[in-house]
Amino acid sequence: MNKPLSRRKRVIPGASEEPKLATDSAAENTSEQDNPASATITVTAVEVTELTQEEQSLRLHLEHRVERAFLEAGQALMELRDRRLYRSTHQTFEEYCRVRPWRWRSHRFNYSRDAAYLKISATVVYENLQKFLPTIGRQIPMPTNERQLRFLAKAELEPAVQADVWQQAVEQAGNKIPSGRIVKDVVDRIRESPKVPNPYHIGEICILLPKDNPDLRGKAGYWGVVSHVGEYSCTVQTWDGDYTVKIEHLKSLELLDEDCQFMQQLCVRLQQLHQVARRDEAVDWLLQGLGKQAKPYLSSLQAKLLAAMEREYKIEWRQQK
Repeated sequence: MNKPLSRRKRVIPGASEEPKLATDSAAENTSEQDNPASATITVTAVEVTELTQEEQSLRLHLEHRVERAFLEAGQALMELRDRRLYRSTHQTFEEYCRVRPWRWRSHRFNYSRDAAYLKISATVVYENLQKFLPTIGRQIPMPTNERQLRFLAKAELEPAVQADVWQQAVEQAGNKIPSGRIVKDVVDRIRESPKVPNPYHIGEICILLPKDNPDLRGKAGYWGVVSHVGEYSCTVQTWDGDYTVKIEHLKSLELLDEDCQFMQQLCVRLQQLHQVARRDEAVDWLLQGLGKQAKPYLSSLQAKLLAAMEREYKIEWRQQK
């Protein structure tokens, strides 16, 4: 009986091994996949280069543009509405917003009247914050989208109060840009608090109290005339400009009506001198002195000096009765 042929590979000493078949290679790959621990992973190191000064400047510029995108959109819509630049194709601004195929329309809502007015009202609030937030000392982060200002705009608060709300919201957010929810919480808290009526009235003479307001630094003792009364603030005219401040930064002199009238006229005279472009230093000395002398009268010498300076710069003054 013949024996079957052996399938063993005959090894010849000194002979090199035959190349492996493709099937053997596939088997090895399969084996590596079955045993991930034995697989070899090649990692290519990528060198991260630092930004040049020019690139860093460009980055900050582009980031600033992104943050201001909603502001620019609101300002553009405001001008389109106020100047009626839609009138050649649409009868109303509302129709224009609804029909115009905005390329930057959000998938969350059609760019309707409400969406357009939301951007406009957020822009107004943003501009109020720029005006009333402290500009001296630490910088307060500004809003980056209209959703952060939605509840602040709907609350219809005084500009100075809007700034106060945003400042509180920033502090509540750990000195970072707050979310719309945090802003809403601050707005609700202010609305729920009992309102203290503004005790001042137009024409009243008050002294500025700087306290923690950096915009009033160096203005301690300045007196002025109340020209606008808001819910929580007043605008006061002084010899060197107008200041909108919270009611806690004011103190009334409680003068009689005729004394208030004298101070109002004196304020106008000092403002006219202050507006002289090229004036002698002596004028500034007089303005500084009278601007802090919260008394409803002038001494004889003060009256003569003021009148002499008005003649020098050809300022005509007629006392109002």
